[in-house]
Amino acid sequence: MWLLLVVQALCATFFVVDGIMDWTGMPEPLGFRHVHAFEMVLSLALIAGIVATAMQIRTLDQRKAHMQRQLDMASGAFEQLIQDQFEEWNLSKAEREVAMLALKGLSVADIAALRQTKDGTIKAQCAAVYRKAGVSGRMQLLSYFVEDLIAEPVLREPGQN
Repeated sequence: MWLLLVVQALCATFFVVDGIMDWTGMPEPLGFRHVHAFEMVLSLALIAGIVATAMQIRTLDQRKAHMQRQLDMASGAFEQLIQDQFEEWNLSKAEREVAMLALKGLSVADIAALRQTKDGTIKAQCAAVYRKAGVSGRMQLLSYFVEDLIAEPVLREPGQN
């Protein structure tokens, strides 16, 4: 692609210089026939560059769509992983909803407003989630799921390299 860009820049430079020479009335450095033949070759090179650029844009668009599909699948798989874990912990429907909102970073007040309940109810449901999950709070709950996404453990067992 860089070579294509250089060729297009050289063609554009030639056409600008040629246009300036035509405008100022300067004589053509090559014979009349040779300049027009060279302009034709450069025009064909620019057209080929346009075609190659269009093909590259199409390829990049297809790659972007493929990566978006992969990201969507991974996102759905991660959500399913979370829901499966909630099921394993025997969370009630309300506890699942509260836990998911807490994982998304909403405050107790925001969750209470969204669920149209009192802060105390949300705090009690969060406490039940943390107890069932065996964690001490929201950050440990979040790290429980994030840890699976990290390739290597943060802390290694003694004697491991």
